[in-house]
Amino acid sequence: MLHLASRITGSEEELRVVNVEGTRALLAEARRAGVGRVVQLGTAAVYGAGVRRGVVEGELVERPGSVTSATRLEGERLVLAAGGTVLRPHLVFGRGDRWVVPGLVELLGRLPYWVEGGRARVSLVSVDALAGALAELAVRREVMGGVLHAGHPEPVSVRELVEAVAGGLGLPLPVGEVDLAGALELLGGGGGIDPVLARRVGLLAVDHWYDSGRLWAGLEASPGPRFAEAFGACASWYRDTALA
Repeated sequence: MLHLASRITGSEEELRVVNVEGTRALLAEARRAGVGRVVQLGTAAVYGAGVRRGVVEGELVERPGSVTSATRLEGERLVLAAGGTVLRPHLVFGRGDRWVVPGLVELLGRLPYWVEGGRARVSLVSVDALAGALAELAVRREVMGGVLHAGHPEPVSVRELVEAVAGGLGLPLPVGEVDLAGALELLGGGGGIDPVLARRVGLLAVDHWYDSGRLWAGLEASPGPRFAEAFGACASWYRDTALA
């Protein structure tokens, strides 16, 4: 069984109803129906803030920084306690993405500078590669239990990310450079910045990449091409749909 449902906005009660109690109810129904395998789509956001460089599963203690992440972690722990598998991607792009690339485009419009030179590296995975991994985990003979990081094996520098998105969508590249503190000041500073916007800036300023070797070594599914090529295949969808 694939468990792909989650709620990311709303009150604490609304988030808990879906992410925790919804997961609990789903697991109970799975047991009643005799379903022996559960694979859940989780999130690396449960680790919270901090620099991440080649982190492997089990290396970090989860410290969610929001109610959304905290309730999703509670749901993940229910699945893990039941012997299930949880995939934790960091950033997912492709058809259906309403957060990663649209958020980057919005940020570039408000902050047309390279933050920390674009040197930070991040984990990305296409929705197609992620779907392939989830589907195979649900039906393969051998169970891969526990937490699995789900990103492309090669992290992408923020400069590569921005250049590919700008080139694919016909946007101007940033000019000049600011550090993280300067970027936050330009966007509001003094506590006036939107926390979502602040998080997006933080993702561009420091490394956030996770080792996904265990996942891909155990699957026939492919992580797909590097970001620039994979994004080129879905750039028209972003232009025509997500950013129209």
